[in-house]
Amino acid sequence: MEMQGFFEKRMLKYPLYGLIAATIILCVITFFYEWWLSVIIFVAGVALITAMFYFEHRLNQDVQEYVSNLTYRIKRSEEDALVEMPMGIMLYDEDYKIQWLNPFMAKYFDNHKLIGEPLDEVGPEFLAVIKGEEKEGVQSIKWRDYRFDTIIKREERILYLYDRTEYYELHEKYKAEKSVFAIIFLDNYDEWAQGMDDRRRSALNNLVTSMLTNWAREHRIYLKRISSDRFMAFLNEAMLEQLEEEKFSLLDRIRERTSKQNIPLTLSIGIGYNEDDLISLADLAQSGLDLALGRGGDQVVIKQPEGQVRFYGGKTNPMEKRTRVRARVISQALQELITQSDQVFVMGHRYPDMDVIGSSLGVMRIAEMNDRNAYVVVEPGKMSPDVERLMTEIEEYPNVIKNIVTPQVANENITNKSLLVVVDTHKPSMVMNRELLESASHVVVIDHHRRSEEFVENPVLVYIEPYASSTAELVTELFEYQPDLEQVGKIEATALLSGIVVDTKNFTLRTGSRTFDAASYLRSLGADTVLVQNFLKEDIATFTQRSKLVESLEIYHDGMAIAKGHEDEVFGTVIAAQAADTMLSMEGVQASFVITLRPDKMIGISARSLGEINVQVIMEKLGGGGHLSNAATQLKGMTIAEAEKDLLDAIDAYWKGET
Repeated sequence: MEMQGFFEKRMLKYPLYGLIAATIILCVITFFYEWWLSVIIFVAGVALITAMFYFEHRLNQDVQEYVSNLTYRIKRSEEDALVEMPMGIMLYDEDYKIQWLNPFMAKYFDNHKLIGEPLDEVGPEFLAVIKGEEKEGVQSIKWRDYRFDTIIKREERILYLYDRTEYYELHEKYKAEKSVFAIIFLDNYDEWAQGMDDRRRSALNNLVTSMLTNWAREHRIYLKRISSDRFMAFLNEAMLEQLEEEKFSLLDRIRERTSKQNIPLTLSIGIGYNEDDLISLADLAQSGLDLALGRGGDQVVIKQPEGQVRFYGGKTNPMEKRTRVRARVISQALQELITQSDQVFVMGHRYPDMDVIGSSLGVMRIAEMNDRNAYVVVEPGKMSPDVERLMTEIEEYPNVIKNIVTPQVANENITNKSLLVVVDTHKPSMVMNRELLESASHVVVIDHHRRSEEFVENPVLVYIEPYASSTAELVTELFEYQPDLEQVGKIEATALLSGIVVDTKNFTLRTGSRTFDAASYLRSLGADTVLVQNFLKEDIATFTQRSKLVESLEIYHDGMAIAKGHEDEVFGTVIAAQAADTMLSMEGVQASFVITLRPDKMIGISARSLGEINVQVIMEKLGGGGHLSNAATQLKGMTIAEAEKDLLDAIDAYWKGET
């Protein structure tokens, strides 16, 4: 059989045939010359052929022995791997009961006999992986104090488990020890300190420094004072997590202690983390601090390169600044930007209110004071009744109405040297025309809302003051540092005063001393208070709609009033806001929320509070923003009922302290 197998091998068969044939031929040839030579050749050929068969036989034996030994070793290694390899193997049946565990996996169960035990009792986490959606690759699970990477073979009903506990513990340790950089700023410190004598200023410094030092020592944070009103701090992510669990109670302690001394000093903290480069980490912290100050201070903003920004604090209304130095600096900077441009366009948010139109007309007049043409961008048909009445009155002023243009006209005429001023908003998603914003090379933002994470990209000048009652108040203060104040007309002054009156609800909300100063200044410029009241009159239909909304009022939690319109009934944004204001005036109501279908088919929520409840934080959870006591949001692709459910969830989160 071996001989036959040998000859059947094609690569050996033909050379052997050739050798036999050559031997026979040589034997025949040499036989006719020397018969004995023929015999020698024949004997040598037979010997050679026999040797070939012998060596082939030995080769076959060696190969068979090698293969047999290798097969045995592979089988033993498979058995050893199955039993001894540091990888868990679990077999289960159709009823999700354990059929077999290898010894490596059995030790995690203290070698208890688990054959036949249901998986949902032994380890629900394993069963969740097995029954989960089909996924390719490795899945990670946490079971007891262990972390496993798993691979599931559903057809064979086999679960492979790799113990990665040590790796995850090392990863968590590395993450906990990553550097975090913070910048701590004392809000309004300079304004309070400049009016104090040396003794009181020293006492205030000692109090604040002592509280911050104790706080840093308690949490093992490195703290260094770098200026009179600024500190820097180094910590790690484990410390940051602890501070977040405490909701940064330091803010409340500082505020309470300083208030007892009639110096309501507050802190703003910007924190950067999850970044290896220290320079980038510092930039994140500074960006967070800028955002905190833009939102009115008294809060913490935590930023990372990617991911959602987190906010803590912000429980108090922004304090009015007693100095107008910044207003003068901003006014002069705006003047320079205007003179460097060929023309100025002014735009507010969609569905403009009195504050948008008033401040837009004010900026337009400032541009004309500096010999530049300016245009107010307004979209016809998308204005509230009071703004419509104002626009009708403006038609009596040819030199003003000619400079009011549509977004289409503005887009056609804007150039690389044009200046775009965005008023009463800083969110690109809320501007009247996004295309115009993206076309502008130079953008100025003037707003009184608390700054949100979404912001106009690369503005050349930003003037955001959350303490102000309205954007109209900010623009009015800019007038005082401009040339040719005689150019300010009656209609601009009246429109600016209307914006202040509307946003302060007739000087009852968010009104400071500078608000009255601005109103007095506008009155001296010719603002007509009777005309303001005519603009703000409402018709019977508006009153009826507002009453219908108020009638649906329901109380949720303590003092939280919620009203909503019908699913298919459209309400104007002004009516919803007025309904929220009306509800706020009722006894026992601390905050009010009105949910309506807007003209643009989005769901709008208007929120108001008396100051104890931060409605801005609640609205930010729904993608909106605003002030502590006045905020709103717009929701797309949902019903009134769905919006109400999301609102209730946001309110619940607020009460639980989840900011």
